[in-house]
Amino acid sequence: MQYHEIGKTGMKVSSLSFGASSLGGVFHDIKEKEAIEAVFTAIETGMNFIDVSPYYGHYKAETVLGKALQEIPREKYYLSTKVGRYGKDGVNTWDYSGKRATESVYESMERLHIDYIDLINVHDIEFADLHQVVDETLPALVALREKGVVGHVGITDLQLENLQWVIDHSPAGTVESVLNFCHYCLCDDKLADFLDYFESKGIGVINASPLSMGLLTERGVPDWHPAPKSLVEACCRAMEHCKAKGYPIEKLAMQYAVSNPRIATTLFSTANPQNVRKNVAFVEEPMDETLLQEVRAIIGDQMRVSWANT
Repeated sequence: MQYHEIGKTGMKVSSLSFGASSLGGVFHDIKEKEAIEAVFTAIETGMNFIDVSPYYGHYKAETVLGKALQEIPREKYYLSTKVGRYGKDGVNTWDYSGKRATESVYESMERLHIDYIDLINVHDIEFADLHQVVDETLPALVALREKGVVGHVGITDLQLENLQWVIDHSPAGTVESVLNFCHYCLCDDKLADFLDYFESKGIGVINASPLSMGLLTERGVPDWHPAPKSLVEACCRAMEHCKAKGYPIEKLAMQYAVSNPRIATTLFSTANPQNVRKNVAFVEEPMDETLLQEVRAIIGDQMRVSWANT
């Protein structure tokens, strides 16, 4: 496992990290004991960065993760969670007010059974008034950073332009990291265009969803996926090509996602310890560069075709 610093935070994290959204049963029902074992396995295999949110499973992911963390020494991991997106009784809610952000941090720490959050993020800022994020949400988190309640402050979004806008309109040093998803994977590498900008600001980059929310899998895209049909079909053709070569597209996708040392870490999510071990094994093997070029040619004009967040 390789390790890279997130910007200038001092947090040197594993190139592949554990995203805990699956612990909330976001994608399908989970077995809690197995999910907790997946967290243990992530730590055992060298991952030292865990990302979660109160939104995932409407507090369930944090609750399940908290049970696992009670059994793991605190110095073994860095923990990232978020504010802004929530939910209850199956209904999604959003609140980016400074007051709610502050309350949310303390509530997350209680669910997670910890007394310090290494990285706190404003979650999916495209759902917010970006002016409120700059004027209210981020200052509330910076105040907690100054108190030592949290270590570092970041922002997350699907839309890279939103991340840049908030950084440009915030005091230097406010935002220390960005988390972006589905933009550094086999079918979309748009994040690469923004790396110079983030580095110029001293901001670390976290990548997520290396399988593009299921597009790059043999199992196939889930029904809820917002990708247009043309992109789904192109990724399916790429998957079949990899399968014919005896090289699962999931393997190539994971290898590609962690291949750029300018990206501190890539998050993947699972509640299955076997999947943790499988993906760690994938990224420890060299990537088939020829197959990578073949897959990119198959995806062709669907490269960088994206969608609105949901």
